[in-house]
Amino acid sequence: MRIFLLSIVSALFLVAGCSNADGAESSKELVLAHNQPQEHPIHESLVDFGRLLEEKSNGELKLRIYSNGQLGSEREVIEMTQTNAVQFTKVSASALESFSEAYSLFSMPYLFDSQEQYRDIMKMPEIQTAFYNKTADNGFIGITYYDAGVRNMYTKERILETNEDMKGLRTRVQPSQTSVQMIEALGGTPTPMGFGEVYTALQSGMLDAAENNESALTDNAHGEVAKHYFYTEHAMVPDILIMNKEAFDELTEEEQQWVQEAADESTALHEPRWDERMVEARETAESEMGVTFYDIDKSTFMEAVQPLQERFADNEATQEQYDLIMRGKQDE
Repeated sequence: MRIFLLSIVSALFLVAGCSNADGAESSKELVLAHNQPQEHPIHESLVDFGRLLEEKSNGELKLRIYSNGQLGSEREVIEMTQTNAVQFTKVSASALESFSEAYSLFSMPYLFDSQEQYRDIMKMPEIQTAFYNKTADNGFIGITYYDAGVRNMYTKERILETNEDMKGLRTRVQPSQTSVQMIEALGGTPTPMGFGEVYTALQSGMLDAAENNESALTDNAHGEVAKHYFYTEHAMVPDILIMNKEAFDELTEEEQQWVQEAADESTALHEPRWDERMVEARETAESEMGVTFYDIDKSTFMEAVQPLQERFADNEATQEQYDLIMRGKQDE
């Protein structure tokens, strides 16, 4: 079925931009694939991107969206974007580490002091340039980011008060080296795993804990099996909208501007939507799923990861981006 869908997508793109019977240029249809369900706020923001792109171009550019992993896993759709089988995908910055080590910086614990600071810095043009162009040689570039929330710890049974309580805690992490190092630094036992496997792993006891934003409890039903959520606020890992470099270069300057403006505006629309949905997720998890939320003293967690932070500061592969973010924090 996936191969069949991919053949349809490729055929659609081949006919995009062809002339009609009168010799006039028809609209160009671009394809975006991602792995979130249609109820997810980021999918809704990608729909905004498509709507804005069509409005700005007066229908000359249109976006077809395949959601919910229809065309493959996160890694698979990145590879499809590299080959221009699809023109866009939305992926976690952690998934881009293997293409550019610079993206591993977002998995550095306590990189940002607050969500507001994180959003302000992510909108800085120099920050975007320093990250988004790093993967051009891999066949794709970044276009914009979407806030994917503040990552916090949640457990089946164990209560966390200090990082010492993380000892031996089998914790799901994103499949990235930096995420593994982060949980190790906090004292836990990292278990890299695809997001779709987490519910069953928690239910079966293969996992004791996971880390994510509040929507994981409700949208993915993790709150049915994990009843304790702790505001460790240890990471803010953005989702990145990437585009095939060749497809972008083939657009006219005006078309490129339409793409960038539509993307930037969809990011601005996304933030209040995200905030509202996180409040709703917490309320639902508390009232309907019996999840308890804890505000905890983060000092021991922050102290435990200092050696990992220092490694980032001294790493040539992340030095430029790290320094830019530190300057951004000072300029606020």
